[in-house]
Amino acid sequence: MFTLADDLGHLSYTVTGEGSPVVLVHAGVADHRMWDALVPALAELHTVIRYDLRGFGESAPPAGSFSETDDLRRLLDHLGHQRIDLVGASWGGRVAVDFTLAHPDHVRSLTILAPPWPGYDWSAEMIAYDEAETAALVAGDLDTAVGVNLDMWLRGPGRGWEDVAPGLAEQLRAPIRTSLVNQDVVGRHSLGRGRGDLATIAVPTLVGIGCLDVPDFQDIARRYADEIPGAALVEFPTAAHLISLDAPVELTAALRAFLTR
Repeated sequence: MFTLADDLGHLSYTVTGEGSPVVLVHAGVADHRMWDALVPALAELHTVIRYDLRGFGESAPPAGSFSETDDLRRLLDHLGHQRIDLVGASWGGRVAVDFTLAHPDHVRSLTILAPPWPGYDWSAEMIAYDEAETAALVAGDLDTAVGVNLDMWLRGPGRGWEDVAPGLAEQLRAPIRTSLVNQDVVGRHSLGRGRGDLATIAVPTLVGIGCLDVPDFQDIARRYADEIPGAALVEFPTAAHLISLDAPVELTAALRAFLTR
C-alpha cells in the first residue's frame, strides 16, 4: 500500500488499473480489502482507488480533529484526479454522500450500498445489537464484541452461518477488531457527517440493497432512492449488509454496467 502522511497521521491507499478513476470507500466494520473480489474486473476499465479511513485497516488513528470528506479530497488532490466515480458501502456510503454534497463538481457518479441514515429511528433489533456491543466493550471482551458485529453485519438476521460463504468471517474478523480498538479515538476526533439536501444531488446514482440485510437498512436504501433525483435501486437477493462480500459477481456486473452507461 501507499501512504499519504499529514499532521494527523496517515492514510493508506492502493491504486490498481488504468482508465477513469473509481474510488471505493469501505464499510465501518471493514477496510479496503472488502473490495478485493471486485477489483480485477473493475481495473480492466478503470483506475481503482481504495483507501482505509482513519483508524481502519492500515491507516493511523487520527491525532486530532478530522473530516472524512476532507480526507477524500486531500487524497484525490494528491493523486491528481478531478472527477471520480464514487462507490461507498455502509458508513463509506455516507462518506460518499457527504463528499458528493460538498464537492458535486468532483463526482461523475455515485453508488451507495446500505448506507446509514442520520437520525434514523432504529428498530429494537438494532438497539439490542448496539447494547450487546457496548456491554462487551465495557467488559473488555473484544472477542465477544467482534462476534456481535459478525452476527449483525456479515451473517445478518435472515440466515444461519451455514449459509455464509466459508472464510468470510475470518476475513472480516481482523478489520472489525481494528475498528473497535480505534472507535473511541475516531469518534472523539471526527467532525461528523456533512450537511446538504439529497435533492440537490444531480449525478447518476445507484443505490444497492441486500435483501438479507437488517430491515432498517432495507428501508433506508429505499429512502435514499426516493430522495435522490433519478436514483436507481438494485436489490441483491443473496446479500446481507456487506454486498461486496456476499454477492461480488452480481455487484461487479451491476457496477460495470452502471459505470459504462
